[in-house]
Amino acid sequence: MTSIIHVTSVNYPESDGRPMGETDEHRKEMVRQMQLLERFFAGQQVYVSGNLLLYYEQGNPRKFVVPDVFVVKGLEPRDRRVYKLWVERQPPQVIIETTSRKTKKKDTETKPALYARLGVKEYFLLDPTQDYLDPPFQGHRLVEGEFVRMQADAQGLLVSEELGLRLQAEEGKLMGYRLDTGERLLTAEEACRAAEAEVARLREELHRRGAT
Repeated sequence: MTSIIHVTSVNYPESDGRPMGETDEHRKEMVRQMQLLERFFAGQQVYVSGNLLLYYEQGNPRKFVVPDVFVVKGLEPRDRRVYKLWVERQPPQVIIETTSRKTKKKDTETKPALYARLGVKEYFLLDPTQDYLDPPFQGHRLVEGEFVRMQADAQGLLVSEELGLRLQAEEGKLMGYRLDTGERLLTAEEACRAAEAEVARLREELHRRGAT
């Protein structure tokens, strides 16, 4: 008697039908965080993404979560349509959520419990409007299966061991400083503006010297 194996194709949607971020401010900050981290990890085997459906139970397309920004070290930084945990074989090491009025409960209760269960090592929460979290920037590290609130260092920053950065919120924006050099992370646009400002400063300095 011949055994017949029935293979069922499972569809994993690429969108949950929800907009990225609640406001322009939230959306722009989420995009900026991705740009900062992509530039920082450029040339390394590190995958940085955000607002991407992360499926965590094979065969069940209803078991998904959509992190605002996440980082997976040791993974090829190529474009993906969705993130399937059983395919990539590792969860993100770091997740950052930009919280809002609508997402506060999910970001502070539902998601942390799931992320801890999945093995996410560090979880950060940023409230860009400083209305929903106290303090408006928080970090948590996974310890024995549960998230423990990070304590700020002497300069008031949170140290991300997984990212190799010291982090803090400044005027509603996430700022990152390299642990090795102390250099602040910049997006390509921010770096361009800084370079233009430096050129203008040097020209002004040369002009002043020539006038004396």
